[in-house]
Amino acid sequence: MSTPVESFAELGLSEGLLKTLSEIGYETPSPIQAECIPVLLDGRDLIGQAQTGTGKTAAFALPTLQLLAPHASASASPARHPIRVLVLAPTRELADQVANNV
Repeated sequence: MSTPVESFAELGLSEGLLKTLSEIGYETPSPIQAECIPVLLDGRDLIGQAQTGTGKTAAFALPTLQLLAPHASASASPARHPIRVLVLAPTRELADQVANNV
């Protein structure tokens, strides 16, 4: 059995994400976040399943944001912001929830 993850810093997230997580009060990753974030940061594929309210959105959004950060553009032009991630959700309500959280 693996050692429980005590902080987001142990997962290899960037300083910018760690600062933001701290500012919004996230201290300890949930089990699905602790398992998924390192796998996704390694660029591997993953299917995760957990109950509602366990942090699944952050489990994929945090590594996604970190992996996209090097490609960020300060330009206001839409042409300089190509789509790099597509998140599919089964309902409009869930799509809105994911968009608001990310």
